[in-house]
Amino acid sequence: MDYVLIIVIEMLRAISWLVLLASGLAIIFGMMRVINFAHGEFLMLGGYITIMSHNAGVNLWIAMLVLAPLCVGIFGILVERFIIRFLYGRILDSLLATWGLSLLMVGGVTLVFGNTVQGVSTPLGGVSIGAYQVPFYNFVLIGFAAVLMLAIWSVLKFTKAGLIARATMQNPDMAETLGIRTSWVYMATFGIGSAVTGLAGGLLAPLTGVVPSMGVNFVGQSFITVITGGASMIAGTLSASTLLGTISQGMTFLTGPVYGDAALLLTALVLLRVLPQGITGRIFKKSL
Repeated sequence: MDYVLIIVIEMLRAISWLVLLASGLAIIFGMMRVINFAHGEFLMLGGYITIMSHNAGVNLWIAMLVLAPLCVGIFGILVERFIIRFLYGRILDSLLATWGLSLLMVGGVTLVFGNTVQGVSTPLGGVSIGAYQVPFYNFVLIGFAAVLMLAIWSVLKFTKAGLIARATMQNPDMAETLGIRTSWVYMATFGIGSAVTGLAGGLLAPLTGVVPSMGVNFVGQSFITVITGGASMIAGTLSASTLLGTISQGMTFLTGPVYGDAALLLTALVLLRVLPQGITGRIFKKSL
């Protein structure tokens, strides 16, 4: 029974991991249709801000929950103003531009910090479940993933800012006619998506450590989750994360992590073959 509970907790952690990785990209790609190929480097930047701030004496929670999203959000706004805003509606150009940005960020961070792994101890210790020990931080990640999804849904569903953002993404010309500064909405949306990505990078830093090339390991999982989920940002991210995380972690327990990653990729390929528009292209069509 204890082992079954451990498996359930690890599956929830895997689902939460994908939710955190993909949420910022879901906002930027799902709402703005901008392919941010530097998404992994935004995660990396959030991780570095967390660890460098903590090493400088800042409380770890403040570094993760405040400084990482704030700094990456501001960086995202600058990227939108100087690069992305000239590329709306040009998907291939935005992909190439953000790919170049990712290479620039990796090179710059390597030049400053070197190519060594830096990390911080996982906070809060462990909790005993029978004969097994589970990091309490896993429960923190699960909780933050749930709160993040609920917060994004609440903002989009119940606030004027969320309504303006959805209206601008669906029909920017009509929104401009109604007096909405669509350029500001695009800038804010990209900045918020970047801040969410920075938050994810900060939260995951104690588990993974940070190294300049770490973004390569995460960008694939992020894009697979978002594309498999489909057009609905919240429902798509949750459904894809739940399905892919459960299958991947289940296969990891049965065979090992290599086969777990392979199962995630294979599941995504099968889903996209059966459901070319993603899970929410066929299910939850009118969901956020």
